Amino acid sequence: MEESVFRSRRYWAVLAALAVGLCVLFVGRHRERAVYHTDDGVVWTTGYHIVYSSPSPLADSIQAVLARVDASASVYNEQSLVSRINRNDTSQPDSLFTRLYNCSWTIYWLSGGSYDPTVMPLVEAWGFGHDLRAEPTQAQLDSILPYVGMKRTRLAGGVLTKDDPRTQFDFSSIAKGLAVDEVGRMLERNGVKNYLVEIGGEVLARGVNQQGAPWHVSVDLPLSQADSVVHSSAVVLTIDSLAVATSGNYRKFRDRPAGERVSHIIDPLTGRGQVSNLLSVTIVAPDCMTADAWATACMAMGLERTRAMMERVDNLGVMTISTNDDGNWVVWSNHRFASLAVQ
Repeated sequence: MEESVFRSRRYWAVLAALAVGLCVLFVGRHRERAVYHTDDGVVWTTGYHIVYSSPSPLADSIQAVLARVDASASVYNEQSLVSRINRNDTSQPDSLFTRLYNCSWTIYWLSGGSYDPTVMPLVEAWGFGHDLRAEPTQAQLDSILPYVGMKRTRLAGGVLTKDDPRTQFDFSSIAKGLAVDEVGRMLERNGVKNYLVEIGGEVLARGVNQQGAPWHVSVDLPLSQADSVVHSSAVVLTIDSLAVATSGNYRKFRDRPAGERVSHIIDPLTGRGQVSNLLSVTIVAPDCMTADAWATACMAMGLERTRAMMERVDNLGVMTISTNDDGNWVVWSNHRFASLAVQ
């Protein structure tokens, strides 16, 4: 177990400005002869950055993959499959929805229900969805909770069944990871052996970079100033055929008059937003969909449950950033995560 404390000037500044991000560092001494292509753009209101070695560019194929994921999993696309399932217009999922559902169910079970993509009605009630709203009352939350829960749904024989038609899915916490994986699969089908795919900070890398060196990913610990965010690297990881994803409560939140900050990470068991000293969780996993889902699950589970669980696993790396009673940053990682850190 690795733990370190970073001094911060003010507790409120940490909560208001901490933004754990992932940036790609290209290092190495020897340049490969292969031609590397770069594809940058914006999808789902976030940026993407893709680098890969290939005799010819594959930009059109990348766009096709992103469009396919959007058509299946985007809750902001009214014609997407998940939107139609939420409206009960169809009960027949496609292969992408099926993969999202099956992965979500596994992590829902392993996390004791802390990870649950059926929290969409609760997210909307708290004003973290499509519309800003006043904080919900307990009575409103109690009226929603009976139809929230993966256990109230089933997928068998190519048919999705919901015990209550009001149950809705929001795969926003996992869809970017799926898209990263799908782009990686497309690249590999086209013979690409060296690539890095990053969408909104979620990363999957394989092989080597343009200099013939392993891909390095930096997990940042930003420092706040009056009008900007200055990034300071907490750790740099070496990854090959691995994915990295981060979830945090530093971008979407609701401030209460008493000074509490309520995270957009909603506890599906209570219906309430998290009030926690856990600021962010970074996960390293074999695929980005799994990393993405577990990062959200750990944020919902909280610091102590995350530490207790992740100290016992060897296939997932985890790093948490939290604050202690003095308002200082505390960075902790399990052994798997620490083994990937550049010394």
